[in-house]
Amino acid sequence: MSALSTHELALQAEFNAFYAARASSPVVSRLYAEALGDAYPAEVAASSSCDWTVLGTMVRRLRVRPGQLLADIGCGTGGVGLWLARALAADLVGVDLSSTAVELAEARRSQFVPPHRARFQVGTIQATGLPDRCAHGVVCVDVVTGTADWTAALEEMRRILAPGARAVLTRTVRRDSREVWRAQVESAGFEIEHVDERPEEPQVWRSLYRLWITHVADLRRELGNAQADSMLREAEQVLPRLDGHRAFLATLRRASRGTA
Repeated sequence: MSALSTHELALQAEFNAFYAARASSPVVSRLYAEALGDAYPAEVAASSSCDWTVLGTMVRRLRVRPGQLLADIGCGTGGVGLWLARALAADLVGVDLSSTAVELAEARRSQFVPPHRARFQVGTIQATGLPDRCAHGVVCVDVVTGTADWTAALEEMRRILAPGARAVLTRTVRRDSREVWRAQVESAGFEIEHVDERPEEPQVWRSLYRLWITHVADLRRELGNAQADSMLREAEQVLPRLDGHRAFLATLRRASRGTA
């Protein structure tokens, strides 16, 4: 991949600290498990709203065949992609900005698949470093980015997908906004194959954020003040806006024919 920009290097340092802190503490996983209840896939251990319904829907929508390549973009510590690779008997490549997340993902891959069937590398959602048309499926879970960057990310997903293959991704938009995301998807060369609504997702984050606030002393003790303060800021900023959120899982298909 191309060299990271100054801004990306700063983000990488933040995410490295984030993943390093969480790797050494059980409290965050415990709070995610409490917020999601029996919908929490403990083995995946994702720092996202991924639940059993999301995993099952991805298996159904991707249509990846055994031995084909699945790309997990913004993979974090790899749980979602590794679980799907095992379920689909697929090979996996995970891409994340955080080098620490990549190392953690590599360390746990043998828990899911033979090590030769999964690899992880540093990259961004706009510049994965993967070859053209290499992937037979793409997943992207709870990766938040601005409008311009999201357009570039869609174009990158289309570039790495084989013709006729699908990307399945989580999206959250304002309920009162126009469906700008549809125009972005279509301009990037995708057709929208399915939109699976996730009405329960805002409540998951509401429960999780309240748990973070309630257990701030535990977070400070196990993660340190910097990480705990970052989590509290996120909770305080997002909680008041959750009622206005619409969450869904979008399945996008690259055309079987046409320009590259």
